[in-house]
Amino acid sequence: MLRKDVERAVDETAAKLNQMAVPPIRRWILEYVLWKEWNAPALQRVVEECKTYRPLTKLLETQNPDGTWPLPTARKAEEDTGPGPPYGWTHIIMVRNLYMLFEYWATREEGHINNALERLLSWQDPKGFIRGPGRDGIPRPYHNGLELGVLVKFGLKGDARVEKLVDWIMSMQRHDGGWNIPYIQDMRYRPEFKYMKLDDFMQLVDEGAVPEYDPADYDDIPSCIWSTLGVLRGLSMHRSLEKTPRVRKAAEFVLDRFFMRNAHPTFYQSGKNWTMLKFPTYNGSGLTALDTVVHMGFGPDDERTEKPIRWLLSTRSKDGLWHRSKRPHPIDDQWVSLVCLEILGAYRDMY
Repeated sequence: MLRKDVERAVDETAAKLNQMAVPPIRRWILEYVLWKEWNAPALQRVVEECKTYRPLTKLLETQNPDGTWPLPTARKAEEDTGPGPPYGWTHIIMVRNLYMLFEYWATREEGHINNALERLLSWQDPKGFIRGPGRDGIPRPYHNGLELGVLVKFGLKGDARVEKLVDWIMSMQRHDGGWNIPYIQDMRYRPEFKYMKLDDFMQLVDEGAVPEYDPADYDDIPSCIWSTLGVLRGLSMHRSLEKTPRVRKAAEFVLDRFFMRNAHPTFYQSGKNWTMLKFPTYNGSGLTALDTVVHMGFGPDDERTEKPIRWLLSTRSKDGLWHRSKRPHPIDDQWVSLVCLEILGAYRDMY
């Protein structure tokens, strides 16, 4: 029964989106759901349409030669009160825009995309992580996973700097297969810091007024679901890693906790976050998690996937699409529907 439901949803939604969606979405469907040959006339038409898709051309037109984008006035004022890039909004906006440019089928040679990738890598710490965007200087595994995914998508897999980033990420993996934000999601739970405000604790960290940091001292603290998912998202793009035991363990960590409340109040603690249909998918959610693990090959032969897939099918509306909320979001709903369709298409192909 589940197989038939999946197949029907894929057929119906693909047919509808292929007729009414914006060009990049139609191209994703034709190439990665319907598996059309490259010389298929329908695919060739949409490839040409993608080149003039206005959100794509606007991002390319507004990009600065150094790879960054102009900040809104309020964001710039906020960033100007701090140390500057890589800490702050310049970093955040650049990575988010690169993420969307890939979704729009941009290539590394267009605009100043390559400069943006090089700028991102120029912020690499000698230890391997990408510094920022948080002002506190503490590397976020989630952000580094997102950045790894962007770098790999634009063809930098194998670059020594990217592989150094991978090495740092893997060095931070914890005993249960997941990741935590250093200090914030482990040391802060020590009795002497537990009841402090986060800002006060971070000031002590900045001043060096805390014990020497050793992740092994905090093996009793569970990893953060959403920190782990962010890392896993990036590692799964690095295809030579997705089948390795440690990366599979990270995927199992996420699968085993599907729909559960996160242990950490600093990152999407509510269990409701699992069932929010978010786009872009760099925002952690059940949709992002399912997209990641299914494309890593966790399918019908793994019973842990059945409940999430049934949930995904249950959120499909009568019109054959998925919607972010009860309020209409015409374009975002198309992108959310595409992600759901790609998940179910990949799941179907594993039967």
